[in-house]
Amino acid sequence: MKTRLMAVTAAAVLMSPLAHAEKIGVAMANFNDTFLTILRHSMENEAQKKGVTLDIEDAGNDIGKQLSQIQNMIAEKDDAIIVNAVDTDVTPKLTKIVTAAGIPLVYVNRKPVDFNKLPPGVAVVASDEKASGTLQTQEVCKLLKGKGDVLVLTGDLSNEAARTRTQDIENVLATKPCAGIKIVDKREGKWSRTQGQDITMNWLSSGTQFDAIISNNDEMAIGAINALKATHKMRPNMIVAGIDATPDGIAAMKAGDLKVTVYQNALGQGTQSVDAAIKLAHKQNVDRFVNVPFELVTPANMAQYAKP
Repeated sequence: MKTRLMAVTAAAVLMSPLAHAEKIGVAMANFNDTFLTILRHSMENEAQKKGVTLDIEDAGNDIGKQLSQIQNMIAEKDDAIIVNAVDTDVTPKLTKIVTAAGIPLVYVNRKPVDFNKLPPGVAVVASDEKASGTLQTQEVCKLLKGKGDVLVLTGDLSNEAARTRTQDIENVLATKPCAGIKIVDKREGKWSRTQGQDITMNWLSSGTQFDAIISNNDEMAIGAINALKATHKMRPNMIVAGIDATPDGIAAMKAGDLKVTVYQNALGQGTQSVDAAIKLAHKQNVDRFVNVPFELVTPANMAQYAKP
């Protein structure tokens, strides 16, 4: 599926000092993901402001399809390419084919596995995943007073973000203040609300005892909440934690169901990825890693993250 966002007016193009990058290809992992939808719309809005065209492709979580889409962008001689990788372990191949074509490359949201070997002309716009699961789990530890049993819902483990967020959880629970907390089980929910719900239903039906569910994202956390509610096991003191602070996540927190999330600024990532692509197309310097910081969100400060 492709969407094309054209420059709004010729005047906008003329007024924009960076508008010589006529076309930017955008390879998205999945249009049906809530967070990635916000990210994509942010890129579209920034492109309109800067008067450039985006050709946006949906890989539908298929790495073969995404590779083919990127090859088409190269054949079409796009001025730059932005990639939200389906599988971050495949990024060395993506980096090689794009840079061999002399096209600037920006990875967005998902940090490539070859980050430390990226050549000039390649940048990453993302948030430092070492902070995400760390902030989340430290708050869960605080709520549990350092003792209890937890379940973990991981994202797609082919993604660097899922692996790092899960490692963050384990690292925090290994610290002295949280040493009384035990991971009872850990399952891969692939970022999906449906899979988060199904996995939690299985835990509940098997009689697994727990005090908290720590999820790599809000979507799986909401799935867990749905399972708890469907089985009438959603207690007021039940701790469910997510990451991303999506609108649905904030709504769940307002309802008293989601106790912890971590704001990942999809709008900032989208804006800065387009800006980085334009600058690289103009042979301007861009930092290899453009960090868009994570922020802890709790019921005490959630109002500032809620959309008006």
